[in-house]
Amino acid sequence: MNLFSQLLDPPINILPQDGEANYHGIVLDTEDADYFLAYLIKHIAWQNDAAIIFDKKVITKRKVAWYASQAFDYTYSKITRNALPWTPELLDLKHRVEAISGETFNSCLLNLYHNGDEGMAWHSDSEKQLKRNGAIASVSLGAERRFMFQHKTTKATLASVLQHGSLLVMKGVTQTHWLHRLPPSKKIHSARINLTFRTITTT
Repeated sequence: MNLFSQLLDPPINILPQDGEANYHGIVLDTEDADYFLAYLIKHIAWQNDAAIIFDKKVITKRKVAWYASQAFDYTYSKITRNALPWTPELLDLKHRVEAISGETFNSCLLNLYHNGDEGMAWHSDSEKQLKRNGAIASVSLGAERRFMFQHKTTKATLASVLQHGSLLVMKGVTQTHWLHRLPPSKKIHSARINLTFRTITTT
């Protein structure tokens, strides 16, 4: 495993209270990060994301893909996705993330943002299929983007810039107490891929 010198050990919890969002810094060197970005853009089975809003199906420019160890179904935004089997490259990334974080994962939701016009609205990852209080490991590739948190009770917000080849691990009661989003930015003109490794429970 080729780790870059900016790996933070121990990681920094960027949340002041009610959860853990541990930023490990850059965990892939530039060569590896560039390789995975190019590979994933070309070879992942991307589809435009969709959501049901006010009983209407809305298709986004942002693209997504869902991979897992089993044929898990995953429902969010009232749309169900069916998992594809791991590729060797995704398994490689999964094993690296597990070694660094000390967590284990059985699935990955990938997001492709073509430029800064595409983002993600406030939400929490609290779907019933996810392991309760389980870790969600987020690997960022490509354009650096601001990632924001908002406390559900106090409405306090904070932001962090996620770097190319970096790892952020949300765990514990984070999804209970915090929303997160990826705000759009007119200054960003290149692509970003976000891989979110998760644990689906079958019970």
